[in-house]
Amino acid sequence: MIKTYFLEKNNLQSGSILVYTVVVIFIFSLVMLGVLAYATIQLKTTRNSVVRETSFQIAEAGVNYYQWHLAHFPNDFWDGNASSTPGPYVHDYIDADTNQTVGRYSLTITPPLVGSTIVTISSTGYTLASPKTTRTVTVRYGIPSLAQYAFLTNSSQVWIGNTENVTGQFYSNGGIHFDGTGNALISSAKTTYTCTTQYGCGSTQTKPGIWGSASASTQNFWQFPRPNIDFSSITSNLATMKTSAQSGGLYLTSSSALGYSLEFKSNATIDVYKVTSLKSSGSGGQDIDGLIHSAGIDYNGRTFQFNRVMPANGIIYIEDNTWVEGTVKGRATIAAAKLPLPTDPTKIPNIMIPNNILYAAKDGTNTLGLIAQQDILITYLSPNVLEVDAALIAQTGSAQRYYWNGNIKNSITIYGTIASFGSWTWSWVNGSGNPVSGYTNTSTVYDSSLLYSPPPSFPLTSNGYQQISWNSN
Repeated sequence: MIKTYFLEKNNLQSGSILVYTVVVIFIFSLVMLGVLAYATIQLKTTRNSVVRETSFQIAEAGVNYYQWHLAHFPNDFWDGNASSTPGPYVHDYIDADTNQTVGRYSLTITPPLVGSTIVTISSTGYTLASPKTTRTVTVRYGIPSLAQYAFLTNSSQVWIGNTENVTGQFYSNGGIHFDGTGNALISSAKTTYTCTTQYGCGSTQTKPGIWGSASASTQNFWQFPRPNIDFSSITSNLATMKTSAQSGGLYLTSSSALGYSLEFKSNATIDVYKVTSLKSSGSGGQDIDGLIHSAGIDYNGRTFQFNRVMPANGIIYIEDNTWVEGTVKGRATIAAAKLPLPTDPTKIPNIMIPNNILYAAKDGTNTLGLIAQQDILITYLSPNVLEVDAALIAQTGSAQRYYWNGNIKNSITIYGTIASFGSWTWSWVNGSGNPVSGYTNTSTVYDSSLLYSPPPSFPLTSNGYQQISWNSN
């Protein structure tokens, strides 16, 4: 009995070990199956990641290629094809190491809208091994216009008084006496300059490139010296504008009178008048160069010529003095100029602003450029509170309001940008800084939509296309 008992006990122990072994193997198999499944998933995920990353790199290569293309052919939005050939445009992507085609990118180019410089490039990349796995990169590029500054001047010196406010970048090739307020970069090309009594110095003195009694918060925006800006680069191509006006815009030759008056209407049309007589402005006005202008600059008599819709290409070229006012609906640029440039300064056309110029809406859809071959002038009888919504360029002269002794107005607001070759002023003050003529309060508010959507034929920078936005899927 004892012998039999021990044999049965040994058999029971052997059976227990076998069960445990089976259980362990089973559990191990389950774990290994999980590990293998996980490894398989990770391998697949890694492979997909590699394919997606390669597709992304190929898509970016497509964007880089077309950025290069635009640098050499800035007006080609069809990848070298005729403008009637639609995209997408497909290119092979060749591995530089193996010289083998490993994928392709497909380009869709969206040209700029009328009045804009912004082009959109959408590049979809994929590998030949996994063509269904695609990545898309979309980038917007634009050429900045010279309306990137709220104010730009070539004058040797300029003075912003303590009642003046500038919203947006301010740049001068000369020195700046800045007592007002600003909220963006304020730059001068000068390290030091000679300040005269006319610009707020008790006597002729050497001053830093920028100085004045502006608040510390405004002085934080001061930077000088900075590279000189070639002011000739802002002069629009008047000959091209003239041709454009003759072919698809509004072109007016000499009035054989005193000039033309243009009144913009809120229904996107323009009333055109001939100016036949002027109102007196007292004893005459003095310009920033000290010259006296005895003739008035406000129109008196004017004869209606016609009403017409805003030109399709937005270009208005007038070979005479031009008065501008009204409500602007649409996009237009007025150039008052004669070619070649007259040698007699009295024959060079000016642009006069006798009343408000307002946009129908300040939403970027309405823009006006005023390019005077000589001066842009605010008239003697301008409103007590004046607003001018426009991008202004005085190509060889100044943006100014003459000094008429005792003719003091309340406030002027420029919504847009000002570029003045010579000195610029809407107000005149005495040695104590008190207004004696012009507008007591002046404000320049930068219209940011002008940077990449300037008025038609407005001059652009020479920097070429700049990246505005980038995104990918």
